[in-house]
Amino acid sequence: MRTVSRLSVAPVKSLGLQHPERIRLEPWGVPGNRAFYLIDGDGRLFAGSKHGPLVRVGAAYDATDCHLSLRFPDGCLVEGRPEATGAPVETDFYGRPVPGRIVEGPWAEALSAYVGRPVRLVRPDREGDANDVWPVSLLSIASAEELARRSGKPQPLDSRRFRMLIEMDGCSAHEEDTWVGRDVRVGGATLRVPGAIPRCVVTTQDPSTGVRDFATLKEISRYRVVRNRNVPFGVYGEVLEPGDVRVGDPVEPPAA
Repeated sequence: MRTVSRLSVAPVKSLGLQHPERIRLEPWGVPGNRAFYLIDGDGRLFAGSKHGPLVRVGAAYDATDCHLSLRFPDGCLVEGRPEATGAPVETDFYGRPVPGRIVEGPWAEALSAYVGRPVRLVRPDREGDANDVWPVSLLSIASAEELARRSGKPQPLDSRRFRMLIEMDGCSAHEEDTWVGRDVRVGGATLRVPGAIPRCVVTTQDPSTGVRDFATLKEISRYRVVRNRNVPFGVYGEVLEPGDVRVGDPVEPPAA
């Protein structure tokens, strides 16, 4: 039986992941997931590819109380109301312009000190705009296991490095690829799978430290078809019918 094995969200894009037991899928994504993102001093998107250890900063966001907390590796806690009352900005999200506003408060100083260069916290004007492309990403545990096997890695590969919203158990390796262009039921939501996810260098980093520890892209490319330099691993999802998704919920792929 195919089931949801893990859910992963990040209140601030590229910072540490949280693993809730339940999420709500809306047409634009998950409330509270990627509610904020970072830009550098030149106004460009600042993500894990530029500073992997961002994953060591834990972020928690309560949208009801409008409270954001960031816990740094040294134990320092920076928290408060993330008021998006600063200057308006427009950020290039991989060719897509995303309007937002600078979040005033202690965030910029603490994050800049941690990464060693000026960065600022931004809240997009529209919920879901900080998603890379589509609002949902899916990966089967069997696919991560197959990658480890193919690469000769003696230990299981920590699939958190792929930062997928929904991980699934009970599938065959890369079974999710066969769902492209079709609908799949996940818990209380229905998704359409538009295509595979082209992976980036973030997947080469240890998900706990952000330090590069595995040639993920090279190893995937050894046995997966690469087109236009896009290294595919996992699939995107478009929300057709919103609903709740819980760990342990069934995943019902399209009939063969």
